[in-house]
Amino acid sequence: MKKIFCIVALTPIFVFSQQTKEVLFLGNSYTYVNDLPDMVKQIAISFGDTLNYDQNTPGGATLQMHSTNTQTLSKISQQQWDNVIIQCQSQEPSFSPSQVSNDVFPYAQILIDSIESNNICTEPIFFMTWGRKYGDQQNCQFYPPICTYVGMQQRLRESYLDMTFNHNATCSPVGMSWKESIAQDSTLNLYSSDDSHPSIYGSYLAACTFYATIFKNSPIGSTYMPIGIGHATAVSLQTIASNTVLDSLSNWNIFNADFTFNVNNDTATFNNLSSNFESVLWDFGDGITSIDENPLHIYANSGNYTVLLTASTNSNCNQDTITHTLTINIPTNINSVEENKNLLRITDVLGRKTSFKKNKILFYLFDNGEVEQKIVAE
Repeated sequence: MKKIFCIVALTPIFVFSQQTKEVLFLGNSYTYVNDLPDMVKQIAISFGDTLNYDQNTPGGATLQMHSTNTQTLSKISQQQWDNVIIQCQSQEPSFSPSQVSNDVFPYAQILIDSIESNNICTEPIFFMTWGRKYGDQQNCQFYPPICTYVGMQQRLRESYLDMTFNHNATCSPVGMSWKESIAQDSTLNLYSSDDSHPSIYGSYLAACTFYATIFKNSPIGSTYMPIGIGHATAVSLQTIASNTVLDSLSNWNIFNADFTFNVNNDTATFNNLSSNFESVLWDFGDGITSIDENPLHIYANSGNYTVLLTASTNSNCNQDTITHTLTINIPTNINSVEENKNLLRITDVLGRKTSFKKNKILFYLFDNGEVEQKIVAE
């Protein structure tokens, strides 16, 4: 799609080449308060990237409402989006699993179907929101797990990840960034006065998380800092968002190519760690390729080889690549070692030095440390 990720000799390098994204935000006041989409755009601009966006974010909108909203459906079909952001009503995904299955999941499916019908190359992103500061006191009596912030946040995480993986989509873990920020400094108030909607700090943290998710680049170093947020606080929020997203790409099902390998003489085994992919293509650096998910490859010659993995998703619309350099050393003196080893002595089962005898178990000790057990029958 739009993601460039190169790794050489086991060292990750995020390549900050200029990127342009076309993104549609579907949600409600959690998205439009403090103009979250524009914040993401300004962060992108600070790195030389471009975010062109549109939105439909009526207050209190649920996924059921969006699934029949003519403006939502019209905006989905108005162009070929790189991403469509899907944000549920703030409370619904935290309810019991059975209620979420009935009241949320079916309408997520309708929106996903509409997005794919418009453009199979579009990657949906579920906006994992945050738990309310003191939990959902309005519905606590009906479902006690959401009586606290921690319990509500856990249910939001579970529901959003269920939708993410069920639809082979991406998740922007804003709620997890909030949780980490609260753990690091609970005095920084991410909430507005209603203990639900975001303050300017909460929206900026969400924007940094979205930038890292959409562009797969770190927001650390962005020169865009909203009025009212000091430099040190901005850097702290940038760092939390970067670490939350980029240290755990597979947790959020963010499309990414990655692998590890193990070499034994002429044989290399590869472990594919890519996430949210549909197919892979390996180039082993010696003219041989493979489409196996976790291949084993035998090299004909010693040397250094640069292995390229290309992962594809969304019907091959979007691709991501990664390289590792490995060293192959094929032993060439195995036979000569066998031929040149010298016999030191022969012993019997009690370790006593003896000479060759038939019909006896004997041990042959060589100068290369090898011990062979033999018996020669009559």
